[in-house]
Amino acid sequence: MELDLTKLNLPSDNERPFVIAGPCSAETEEQVMTTARELAMKGCHNFRAGVWKPRTKPGGFEGNGEKALPWMKRVKEETGMLVSTEVATPEHVELALKYGIDILWIGARTTANPFAMQALADALRGVDMPVFVKNPVNPDLELWIGAMERLNQAGIKRLGAIHRGFSSYDKTIYRNLPMWQIPIELRRRIPDLPIISDPSHIGGRRELIAPLCQQAMDLGFDGLIVESHCDPDKAWSDAKQQVTPEVLDYILSLLVIRDENGTTEGITELRKQIDSLDNELMDVLAKRMRVCREIGQYKKEHNMTVLQTGRYNEILNKRGAQGALCGMDPQFIAQVFEHIHEESVRQQIEIINK
Repeated sequence: MELDLTKLNLPSDNERPFVIAGPCSAETEEQVMTTARELAMKGCHNFRAGVWKPRTKPGGFEGNGEKALPWMKRVKEETGMLVSTEVATPEHVELALKYGIDILWIGARTTANPFAMQALADALRGVDMPVFVKNPVNPDLELWIGAMERLNQAGIKRLGAIHRGFSSYDKTIYRNLPMWQIPIELRRRIPDLPIISDPSHIGGRRELIAPLCQQAMDLGFDGLIVESHCDPDKAWSDAKQQVTPEVLDYILSLLVIRDENGTTEGITELRKQIDSLDNELMDVLAKRMRVCREIGQYKKEHNMTVLQTGRYNEILNKRGAQGALCGMDPQFIAQVFEHIHEESVRQQIEIINK
């Protein structure tokens, strides 16, 4: 996968990761300016605030719209920070450009809609500015890449991705599951694409922001977009996931930034061991699949259904418990065996239908 990309060329003090910070919503001019001044004093270069707020249900605060854009312009003029906001329609793009917004991002719900993405791409055609694309709500890497391809084909070369986590029906400690493997795969497929993490939306709670920021840095992400409010508890939207500029500054000061270009000589031997173990895993899986095909032949001869639900549940429960005893996450083990079982079923169906 190749995109025609150029550098974002956004300001950073080089002592921290690239950071975009500001309140979830631009509520009042006073709130915007107070937060912006506090962030600027802490060395922030890039300010964010939601002008249009897509809400799950009607009736909540959905942003001030165009009324808030002069406040953003004032932030830029008085603090020198670049300003950014989310856009979801061509009309949003037109107004953001009119008021001198420097950086745009596209939200998760919009990313999931190819028609909306194409409309935004058409509205941005010929515009040279940084545009960040959040991952879609559901864990669909192709949809995420497709959204960025539409923008790139319209001439947007200063592109970046925002990892904000993925919705889940199950209750977890996170508002949105990180599912780190998806942005990792995005980095593998498009190495030159900047990826920043959104710990506010992943965590949903301010106490999770610090560890999530560090995880993103440990994985080599290029930066962060964090919700910061001058008085978070009184925020009109997403109060629980916002931190004060002072707390954000403290979180950033504690981050450990790993050396991406460090020598790998010391782990060469360990990587050889990994390669050897991976080969053993492949051999064991191949043997397992051969046994599965024999089971498929037996089921065919005895007119049995391929899927045996009781046996499937037994495997997941037993292997999950074994994984926990071996120091692995039972959920991870369950996912591994779900994929193994899926391939086993496929091969057995192939045998039965011969």
